[in-house]
Amino acid sequence: MDRALLAHLPVVLAVHRRGGFAAAANDLDMSPSAVSHAVQAVEASLGQPLFARTTRSVRLTEAGAAFIASVGPALAEIADAADRLGAAQGRVSGTLRLNAPRTAMPIVVTPLLAEMARRHPELTVEVTCDDGLADIVAQGFDAGIRLGHTVAQDMVAVRMTPPFHSIMVASPGYLAARGMPRALEDLDRHNCIGYRFVTSGAVYDWDLRDGGRAVAKAVSGSVRVTDALHAKELALAGVGIAYLFEPVARAELRADTLRQVLPRSAFEEPGLFLYFPRRASQAPKLRAFIDLAREMLSERPAPASRPSP
Repeated sequence: MDRALLAHLPVVLAVHRRGGFAAAANDLDMSPSAVSHAVQAVEASLGQPLFARTTRSVRLTEAGAAFIASVGPALAEIADAADRLGAAQGRVSGTLRLNAPRTAMPIVVTPLLAEMARRHPELTVEVTCDDGLADIVAQGFDAGIRLGHTVAQDMVAVRMTPPFHSIMVASPGYLAARGMPRALEDLDRHNCIGYRFVTSGAVYDWDLRDGGRAVAKAVSGSVRVTDALHAKELALAGVGIAYLFEPVARAELRADTLRQVLPRSAFEEPGLFLYFPRRASQAPKLRAFIDLAREMLSERPAPASRPSP
């Protein structure tokens, strides 16, 4: 193989992973023109374009998708082999790329990254916050973090948190002004902070319990967001009732800056899981992350019991 071609392949993968030349250039500490030159050199060597370029987007051609599908795993194996040599000498290094929803950051990712930085200072962990269901293999991630029921069956899944509840919360000031809901139908008379999915554009109906059955409750209000952490900020500001993972609001519940609404209607979630393709499980950088996640999970105290209504 042409040595120059081999040297340019990581650049091609970076353009695909980051969705553009400028973003790839930032990742690689190269100029955009150097990135463009590297991609053009690979395309010239292969005799066909790998990317379809417009003024607004860069996407893989059919040939490019097939090429990435073949080359990506091979380069990952080379990187893993180099990492294993370093791990044999007691070092964990390289870049670990994770895809996770933003709400996972305060629950589990931030504490893990703080400890990883202390234990493995030569490792860089790059987190892309994404509330959609990313294809982590196609997009060049080492692993992803999602709720258990959303993980594809062909992935290895490692539990990162215990199960928890999705709950409704509001500020004491809001509840003093508008009253505490006593039944699900009371939500129709309250200002509920809605949520819209970025990827599909659909408005989310809140998953709740009504007696012994699961229900999807359509809500309405003066504000709709695409980020659950923004919903929490709005609830703290007294705007209305927010729907959140309980761990995201745990500190505010303990401080009484937020109060739980209709606790018997809280919906149990399976918890957050780290997931990855089986071939990636022996990479030292991912193995270090998995081991630490399991260690911290075993040390994590049980969730606080839900208050009575």
